Amino acid sequence: MLEELFFEIGIILVIAAALSMLMYRFKQPLIIAYIITGVIVGPSLLALTGNPEILDLMAQIGVAFLLFTVGLGLNWRNVKDVGGIALAAGVGQVLFTSAIGFLIAILLGFDVITSAYISVAFAFSSTIVIVKLLMDKEDLDSLYGRISIGFLLVQDFIAMLILLGISGFSSGVSIERLIASTSLKAIVLIPLFWFISVKLLPRILAYVARSQELLFIFSVAWCFLIAGALVMLGFGVELGALIAGVTLSSSVYYQEINSRIRPLRDFFLIIFFIMLGTQLSLVSVTTSLVPTIVFSLFVLIGNPVIVMFLMRLLGYHQRTGFLFGTAVAQISEFSFILLVAGVAAGHLSTDVVGMATAVGLVTIAGSSFMIQHNEKIFQRFKPMFVWMEPKTILESELLQEHKATEILLMGYHRTGAELLPALKQLKRPYVVVDFDPVTIRGLAEIEEPSVYGDVGDQAFLEEIKADHSRLIISTIPDFVISTALLSFLRSRDFKGVVVVSVHSDEEARQCYELGATYVIVPPVLSGKKFSEILVSAKIGKKNWNTLRKQSIMV
Repeated sequence: MLEELFFEIGIILVIAAALSMLMYRFKQPLIIAYIITGVIVGPSLLALTGNPEILDLMAQIGVAFLLFTVGLGLNWRNVKDVGGIALAAGVGQVLFTSAIGFLIAILLGFDVITSAYISVAFAFSSTIVIVKLLMDKEDLDSLYGRISIGFLLVQDFIAMLILLGISGFSSGVSIERLIASTSLKAIVLIPLFWFISVKLLPRILAYVARSQELLFIFSVAWCFLIAGALVMLGFGVELGALIAGVTLSSSVYYQEINSRIRPLRDFFLIIFFIMLGTQLSLVSVTTSLVPTIVFSLFVLIGNPVIVMFLMRLLGYHQRTGFLFGTAVAQISEFSFILLVAGVAAGHLSTDVVGMATAVGLVTIAGSSFMIQHNEKIFQRFKPMFVWMEPKTILESELLQEHKATEILLMGYHRTGAELLPALKQLKRPYVVVDFDPVTIRGLAEIEEPSVYGDVGDQAFLEEIKADHSRLIISTIPDFVISTALLSFLRSRDFKGVVVVSVHSDEEARQCYELGATYVIVPPVLSGKKFSEILVSAKIGKKNWNTLRKQSIMV
């Protein structure tokens, strides 16, 4: 038994590694390789998954570790900043997508109950896929990345309520009683977790952190303890693992914990995507080919359009709407859970689950490609999205005709906010440029000169007369935006200083070739800054204490 299981897992991983190398060679997302591996080793072809229960458990562990690491790095201030837009977009998208999906299902010949299940199931996006791909792109802290995380939290909450409703309907328990019970649990658990996070965990972590191995095993145990406890209370593993990470996120050891959990997370997530691929039945695909194609196109194209429309109504730039829309263009793991619950309740046939699995694989593969190349896709099809320009912002006082200014600070989030006090000390006219309307409104309230717009848009750069400035600093670590800005300035024979931001040394080299005066590469810059601190402080503890006080005061 054990020898057979070891052989099965070994063969599966070998196939996954071979396909991953092929995908990497053609610069495609590795998730696609894992899903294809599942199709190959699944019951439709090689039938190597003779122990699906064990592999399902490993996949569930991968989900738990993923959301645990998300919780570790979750910046509640950033989530709070986009909480309103995440709530509006999350609720609006579920309502619009469900309504349109219901009409499509009816037109395809499904009955009313089946259409209702399908429409709601296909309205949710995959937390696992989105978070992993945004992590790989280092976009979790970008504007659309922060909105996506908040959006997913809203969707997960809605999905939990729907699943509770189906469970109550099947068991005969009233929805009111279920909601009351869940609310009561939340009222008790939230202050309890706050107390543990603030009062107990710091002392425990201070002890276990004396050994890296002890810190590692404690972190894994904590993740399983909290996730298991919430499962016993009727919540999902996903929510429990996320909360376990959040309770440790305020610790000074969260980065060390994250770095040690990451290899485990990546391995078990590979199993998750492989198991997802094994659920695809080639027979079910051929029998439901038309619905699969229609629903896949609806999720891949219709969902982003709906999200872009909602973002336009909320005053966001079409670039943010497009990036956010492409991020959520796949169906969720909750989709399968919801449909399986419908089958268990006797409302659906098993053929619907097979069709949904095919839609899931198509949309996950398609959205993975779209997320990886979203900036390039937007730049290529940008003229098609002119109608998505938010009129409420364009017609406001934020974008009245501007005269050229000496200094442009592009991007206010984090680095830009840190630089603003230094810019004020220069005592020169400056303007902050950002495409987050919430940020612009906040700056307007404190009477900071600001402009709403996309710095990667040549027409916008012409409008604000960027080429007439003397100093331009872009803190947006986006290679596409940086190169677009530099190309515009080079075409206008810009003579001033331009500073841009990117993620890697190779991207920095290309930016220098395009005429950048200086390129910010965050890891390199932080290393240089610390080198200066090291030289000035040396090994004297008194000097380090002085620097510490200065840092805290800042």
